[in-house]
Amino acid sequence: MAHKSDIEIAREATKKPILEIGAGLGIGEADLLPYGHDKAKVSQQFINSLVDRPDGKLILVTAINPTPAGEGKTTTTVGLGDGLNRIGNKAMICIREASLGPNFGMKGGAAGGGYAQVIPMEEMNLHFTGDFHAITSAHSLLSAMIDNHIYWGNELEIDIRRVVWRRVVDMNDRALRQITCSLGGVANGFPRETGFDITVASEVMAILCLATDLADLQRRLGDMIVAYRRDRSPVFCRDIKADGAMTVLLKDAMQPNLVQTLENNPAFVHGGPFANIAHGCNSVIATKTALKLADYVVTEAGFGADLGAEKFMNIKCRKAGLAPSVVVCVATVRAMKMNGGVAKADLGAENVEAVRNGCPNLGRHIENLKSFGVPVVVAINHFVTDTDAEVQAVKDYVATHGAEAILSRHWELGSEGSAELAARVAQIADAGEANFSPIYPDEMSLFEKVETIAKRIYRADEVIADKKIRDQLTQWEEQGYGHLPVCMAKTQYSFSTDPNLRGAPTGHSVPVREVRLSAGAGFVVVVCGEIMTMPGLPRTPAAESIRLNEDGQIEGLF
Repeated sequence: MAHKSDIEIAREATKKPILEIGAGLGIGEADLLPYGHDKAKVSQQFINSLVDRPDGKLILVTAINPTPAGEGKTTTTVGLGDGLNRIGNKAMICIREASLGPNFGMKGGAAGGGYAQVIPMEEMNLHFTGDFHAITSAHSLLSAMIDNHIYWGNELEIDIRRVVWRRVVDMNDRALRQITCSLGGVANGFPRETGFDITVASEVMAILCLATDLADLQRRLGDMIVAYRRDRSPVFCRDIKADGAMTVLLKDAMQPNLVQTLENNPAFVHGGPFANIAHGCNSVIATKTALKLADYVVTEAGFGADLGAEKFMNIKCRKAGLAPSVVVCVATVRAMKMNGGVAKADLGAENVEAVRNGCPNLGRHIENLKSFGVPVVVAINHFVTDTDAEVQAVKDYVATHGAEAILSRHWELGSEGSAELAARVAQIADAGEANFSPIYPDEMSLFEKVETIAKRIYRADEVIADKKIRDQLTQWEEQGYGHLPVCMAKTQYSFSTDPNLRGAPTGHSVPVREVRLSAGAGFVVVVCGEIMTMPGLPRTPAAESIRLNEDGQIEGLF
């Protein structure tokens, strides 16, 4: 049963018409904007009508630091949602949309795996409903209007050396990281240095994912700082008068996308900020809408808990007034072995000692998650090569950290394999044990916030930041931005800023290379170590093996 590929399983699925999925949630035909037969956007009018309904319980799925062995966070999110529905609950899933860059680069597409997937898989990994294109277009419009303003006399007195609004494209393209634009003479404007980030790192993406409605979206877009004058005073997007037109471009992108799992359970797939360089969660509007429509909402935060969950708690929950009832931390026996020093080629052989040696990475995440005041359950995402002794070693270790580990076989069996996990998660959520709070207060200084995360979550000894960076943070505090949370941009592969340092390192330093103010989104981005806000393609990009077969089906994306 489990030897079929993810895409074969997805293609064999019996999809229900999306209007039927919507009807199951009480969304009428008039409030669904179909994109084909299997995906639709939910109208703002319908979302507004839910305001007086009580909220369901929010369940966050996060994970250990990713390894090449694979952890299956999205797979577990989908499997848990299906499992909750199987045991008689009304549950919804909220996940992010996929970025084209990584799909054609390192990792290929993803929407879960095995018998725990969200469909339609190909569309979700490609253009889907065009949200990312709208974000790219809105961002590019502002870029063009800034240079156009400078060209036509620069009434705002922008210092062209201090334009901080970069450009974006939804592709991994290292050649665009640092560019010089407006070359070629007077007619083309004033030459200056700039660069590109990937679309999912755009502040417009962050704003779309944190805004509550279109009016809030436009206000936040207007609040974005795009440049500074010679006296260092900020120039805002609203000064350029781009916020209205950008909102028009984003009007449909703001509406959550409804799709379904293989088991025909409802799922919102909306927004997609990167977790290592942005805040890594799906949109607030999708999560809040789902909480009005279901008793349990299962959502995920990107990469390991040191990145995704930390930002989910300190940024998304803080900003949106959300509070998770329980956190599920995904681990695999294979990943424990890799953290324990086993090479990828040798992961198939039983090695209980390596599992035990790799468990401290999981233990660190459990401790960190508990520090937010939420109960933690470990989901052991089952692989067919796992042995009973290896699984037991993980369970025994987790028990020493005051948590429970449950084996889940959703990849192989769908909801039948996740029913036990679902029952326990629902039980803990219903018990009301959570007493959630972020790990730092708004009024703490920006640099102290960075230190708090570095020391409490990463277990670093120190944060290294030169005077220029510290002065910049102080200046933002003086301008009234000191209350903002910080969004740490660092490698996902380690608690440290060294991607090769596995396990649970201590005694390391966190070097801060750059800080960026996202005044519209409402956080300060802190770029640490060698992390890039524009990834590059690997030596052999996934794109090389992506094609259409004789039947017109997409091959190689998964």
